Amino acid sequence: MSPEIKIIGHARERGKERGASEEEIRQTIESGKEIGAKKGRKAKEKIFVYNKQWLGKEYVQKKIQAIYVEERGQAVIITVKVFYGNWGEP
Repeated sequence: MSPEIKIIGHARERGKERGASEEEIRQTIESGKEIGAKKGRKAKEKIFVYNKQWLGKEYVQKKIQAIYVEERGQAVIITVKVFYGNWGEP
């Protein structure tokens, strides 16, 4: 069972300005691949099919990284990073 997910205001704002919806952030935590993170934090990433323009350039995929800490059974998302490109199979 996945932990309850809480997205703090900073992470919500960073996700929005970088092109990640709250649903994509949740999917990243629920089914993404664990990656390394600094300062005792945890992180997961997930590749999504995109096939749209971002800042005037066409991209096939976007990779979302959700950085979080676990507190009282919750995954508390503290920031979100988004990368655009083509990594092959999502």
